[in-house]
Amino acid sequence: MLGFRSLFLTVATAGLVTLAGCNNANTTNNTSTETTPATTAASNTETTKHDHGGGKKKVNINTAILSELDKFEAQLGVPALSNKIQASRPYGSPEDLVSKKVITQQQFDQIKDQVTIEDIVLTGEAKDVDYMTKLGLMKGHLIVAKELLDQQKPEQAEPHIGHPVEEIYVDVEEQLQERNVKEFKTTLISLQDQLKSNPKNEKIGANFETSMQAIDGAIEGISEAQRTSPKFVLQVINGLLEAADAEYGAAVANNKITADIEYQDSRGFVNYANTLYKNISQQMAKENPDAHKQIQTSLTELTKAWPSVTAPAAPVKTPEQVSQLIATIGQNSQKVVK
Repeated sequence: MLGFRSLFLTVATAGLVTLAGCNNANTTNNTSTETTPATTAASNTETTKHDHGGGKKKVNINTAILSELDKFEAQLGVPALSNKIQASRPYGSPEDLVSKKVITQQQFDQIKDQVTIEDIVLTGEAKDVDYMTKLGLMKGHLIVAKELLDQQKPEQAEPHIGHPVEEIYVDVEEQLQERNVKEFKTTLISLQDQLKSNPKNEKIGANFETSMQAIDGAIEGISEAQRTSPKFVLQVINGLLEAADAEYGAAVANNKITADIEYQDSRGFVNYANTLYKNISQQMAKENPDAHKQIQTSLTELTKAWPSVTAPAAPVKTPEQVSQLIATIGQNSQKVVK
């Protein structure tokens, strides 16, 4: 899971009454990945001291989680850049990335319009989309973990159970309180500790389900009207896909999948986005048939990039092909969200 970065997020799918069923992938020794997408409800977004260029949400390099920072790792092709950015905090200005020798001036020039050190405050629908997207990222991580546990790979599953509590929970904690949602951090920590100390513990299965149910309960902090609205759900889906795009880009180098964790994270995010879309597909087919056809076709093609939870030796699709499919989904989602 990467630190929550400012991914350029378009709009995404699905009615999510319960966030279940997302397949996620494998884990090796790599940077964590979790991307927090920028939301498109610009009119509901307030920024402190900083202006959003072109409606894109910038990434706060002082606070972003690794998955958000993975965007830059993929864009610049610098291995382990997310960790390097995190390790060199705090930054007094974005230009400190250069002065602290994290990246070169030439590299900074490529991303300077995407980074900030200022806090970004979301309100209204944008805040709800952000909240739901982060819970969706949690869901994706746990789905991957379950898939790995079912394959008797607890050591690979453990990081995916850890990422939600280590990187994402802090970003939804305040909202959980605002929405009167019972805290579930202790539940996630307990599950992680059990898996680390005794991966064959019979209670792991039951505690895993408890963790999933806790996230589903947190999702109910969003009104049912929003959870079943294609306009709202599409924004969430696009947030998940933007995160997957960054993760997949960070997973592939020299036509090889070099980072299993990022590959698995992206798989989980895409599978969960697919699940969400299925929840609204009938309504989309009825009300927006052209956009529905393009989104459904692109999602079907997109999932082929992750043939299994175990990464193939060579990627089935290039990062560019994955990005193009996600862009097509975003463009067609925008026809509904506009």
